[in-house]
Amino acid sequence: MGSIDGAGESGAAPEWRKSSHSGGGNDCVEVAFINAHPVLRDSKHREDGLIQVDAAQWRALLHAAREGHLDLS
Repeated sequence: MGSIDGAGESGAAPEWRKSSHSGGGNDCVEVAFINAHPVLRDSKHREDGLIQVDAAQWRALLHAAREGHLDLS
């Protein structure tokens, strides 16, 4: 999908969010929307870069999480 530098077209910093299930810790994935594209990062290793996904991949990820397919317990 191309490289992402962490800022949108407006130059404003992205607004990162994480799941309310994370318990406030730094052991989760954060998401922001940059230029209307979902972008993910590891909250523990923010310096390791970003992963941009397309809309279909984002919907599939949300569906899998909601269905419990990503539970590790």
